[in-house]
Amino acid sequence: MTQQNLPSNWAARFFTIWTGQAFSLFGSILVQFALVWWLTKTTGSATVLGLATMVALLPQVFLGPFVGALVDRWNRRLVMIVTDSLIAMTILVLAALSALGIMQVWHVFLVMFLRSVGGVFHWAAMQASTSLMIPERHLARVAGFNQALNGALQIVAPPVGALLWGILPLYGILAIDVGTALLAVLPLCFIPIPQPAARGRANAPSSLVQDVMEGLRYIWRWPGARALLLMATVINFTINPGFALMPILITRHFGRGALELGWMESAWGIGVVVGGLTLSGWGGFRRRILTTLMGLVGMGVSVLVLGLVPPEGFILALAAMFFAGAMNPITNGPVFAILQARVAPELQGRVLTTIGSIAGAMMPLGTAIAGPVADWLGVQVWFLVGGAVCALMGVVSFLVPAIVGMEDQVASSAPVSGGLTESVA
Repeated sequence: MTQQNLPSNWAARFFTIWTGQAFSLFGSILVQFALVWWLTKTTGSATVLGLATMVALLPQVFLGPFVGALVDRWNRRLVMIVTDSLIAMTILVLAALSALGIMQVWHVFLVMFLRSVGGVFHWAAMQASTSLMIPERHLARVAGFNQALNGALQIVAPPVGALLWGILPLYGILAIDVGTALLAVLPLCFIPIPQPAARGRANAPSSLVQDVMEGLRYIWRWPGARALLLMATVINFTINPGFALMPILITRHFGRGALELGWMESAWGIGVVVGGLTLSGWGGFRRRILTTLMGLVGMGVSVLVLGLVPPEGFILALAAMFFAGAMNPITNGPVFAILQARVAPELQGRVLTTIGSIAGAMMPLGTAIAGPVADWLGVQVWFLVGGAVCALMGVVSFLVPAIVGMEDQVASSAPVSGGLTESVA
């Protein structure tokens, strides 16, 4: 099945699957909140919480390219069914351990790791399938829906988790995630998901490493994608650590407490919802990369304002946080649409996960450096530098032909069988 022969009921098929995935995502965020809170109550250790974060992050960083290559080889519908089912089984086992009163910290770490591995497979399969399930002209709108959904669930799920914590035992909360996972699996059992056409060299045996390298070469030979990947790594190094330091900004700079930190997080989440819905309704500029660059400038300016706000300007900081959240879907949504529209379907799994892994690898490094820098020069410095770099990159990118014209480059790009050094974005 291709973009040219999508069924007339494509919307009903896609959004039935999408709705099931939305319920599953809600359950996942709910469980993540419950497990983090259990670790907090049980150990009271910041080190344990930090390790939990790393356990959940590392599979996404290091396994992504290999997972993407496997997803491109396998039946993507079956990948989603199996990974959702296995994730549900791990939670079911953890719920049983909790009910028996024998759950330990290492059990939680192991489940977090397995859920993260399964999540990488599921995300790659779903993202790589989307371009074959909906018309290309709607890709940016669907990306906006996804961004809005994530923002809404980040607002709703933690308070619901806190409420349920006071009503249900932990194993009861974990059981909810099992139920939502089944809601995600059920539509996949009945609705077909198109598979990409086999590549010309599909009959020739290739190793997993060769498949991963093919994805890397594809990115390398696409000048706009190379430039975009470089920008993403810089953003993850400079912007994301600042948000990790938000509690320090609230307490040290604004002299506020947990309530105000919650307001800041809510302002971000509401902004993401507003930005996602705006992108869904608008669709962005015809040249989608221009929408991304506009959002990048807006996000950089917002973070810069956060670094400039004086201690008595907390309301202005809330407004800046809301605007930064709104610019996040405007920046990210069109990028996913470009990749889904322009990357060959049989390569999307490995290309998407490779980009995510390389860009995401900068987050732990940036976070490790941000703490000492904030203690030395003040937490606002990180927001100032990150915001200025982000805004400047967005402005300069409007003048870079390789970036502005990236949507026109793939169709005429050379075959991906050459080496990494054969072309120089």
